[in-house]
Amino acid sequence: MDKHKPSDEMVKDLDNLLSKLNAMEIVASDDHQKNSVKIMRGLVEGQIYSVNEFQHLKKAIDLLTLQLFEIQNKVNH
Repeated sequence: MDKHKPSDEMVKDLDNLLSKLNAMEIVASDDHQKNSVKIMRGLVEGQIYSVNEFQHLKKAIDLLTLQLFEIQNKVNH
């Protein structure tokens, strides 16, 4: 199984996709194409949000784990 890309690389790739979607919307010739691009943009923006939120959760878990170890050391000494 392949490893995931680092989150900053994933966000960069997703930002590039947003740029491409913006270009697609400009050249879209009918409402169907424009609406399809809007849906895809919403999905990409949601993915960026999810990646960022996951990073925040990882940081929170790390801080919580550190505090648990500090409390464990105080109890044991």
